[in-house]
Amino acid sequence: MAQTSSRTTALSRRSLLRALGGTAALGALAGCGVPAAYVEPGDRAVADESAADKKLTWANWPLYIDTDDDDPNKRPTLDAFEQRTGISVDYVEEINDNDEFFGKISPSLMNHQSTGRDLIVISDWMCARYVRLGWVQEMDRAHQPNVTKYLDPLLRSPAFDPGRRFTVPWQSGITGIAYNRRKLGRDIRHVKDLWAKDLKGRVTLLSGLDEAFALLMQGNGVDITRWTAEDFHQVCDQVEREVHRGQIRRFTGNDYTKDLVSGDVLACQAYSGDVIQLQADNPDIRFVVPEEGAEMWAESLMIPNRARHKASAERLIDYYYDPEVAARLAAWVNYVCPVPAAREVLAAAKDEDTAALADNPLIFPNSDMRRRLAIARDIRPTERTEFAQRWNKIVGL
Repeated sequence: MAQTSSRTTALSRRSLLRALGGTAALGALAGCGVPAAYVEPGDRAVADESAADKKLTWANWPLYIDTDDDDPNKRPTLDAFEQRTGISVDYVEEINDNDEFFGKISPSLMNHQSTGRDLIVISDWMCARYVRLGWVQEMDRAHQPNVTKYLDPLLRSPAFDPGRRFTVPWQSGITGIAYNRRKLGRDIRHVKDLWAKDLKGRVTLLSGLDEAFALLMQGNGVDITRWTAEDFHQVCDQVEREVHRGQIRRFTGNDYTKDLVSGDVLACQAYSGDVIQLQADNPDIRFVVPEEGAEMWAESLMIPNRARHKASAERLIDYYYDPEVAARLAAWVNYVCPVPAAREVLAAAKDEDTAALADNPLIFPNSDMRRRLAIARDIRPTERTEFAQRWNKIVGL
């Protein structure tokens, strides 16, 4: 669990995201604008071959699992699963963008065909589309005692999947504010601090609709678990004003880190996982969960329709919810661990750097921080086209 490796690779993985927020065409499809796209519950499963065919295919993002320091083709936790169970895992790092991957497998799913994958990892705002379209299978929690016991209560019941019947978080994170404490000369505690005069032209916001809106709403005192269209348009009005007066330098994808590191930007919307990596080289960079709150999000595991190895996929998911395994993964990827019990495992590590991760609130949020975190309700299909058009006009997409 060498930390040099984790710092470099986790940042690289996150930087691959383009944060597009969804195209109009995909949004229409995902909103059930195409009636044939929806799959009824009775047509989602095929005969499970797990008992006779000991293998499965897992699609994930690049650099989102632990690797061996000497051989990047070796993945210690996954290798251990294969040795323990006899199940061979074809691990494919093919997901570089939520929309792109949606477009890649949607023809099979909407036509009631197998995708060739037994397990996929997608951002929760996109998971909502799959769940609404009936494109993923309900998991059997009888096969997943670790998930039942150890899944973080904050992540247990998002609006798009009450009770997490169709999704299980792979890793989680926080959208908050990052800033350079030394260059700014003061702390940031509120979202409204982004609009201060001494930050004019030195602020960036995320360009993706789904990534940006919740934190800005929280700055207005909105409960993001039940936000309204009025709340959304209020945020857009606010952002438009700040654009016109030159407060916002630009809207970014994950390249905001470059501006923050260079000093061109002093404060920005940011992901907690990125900041952990940046702090390794520059301790002046801080991350804050504003007093009004911040958005907690996840990228989640799902079993697509007609997967041929459902029971094996469920077994693999549950394996990663063993606190010992979750701890090894958390020490490498440095995102918010969805298994709070892994904290005790890391705290007991003999390696000092590894043990210190147990006290990092950006991996294991403390009680004060947890009180200020919330999962935003996702954008409904009937809202997406209107909201995306307005937001994209503001940010220039």
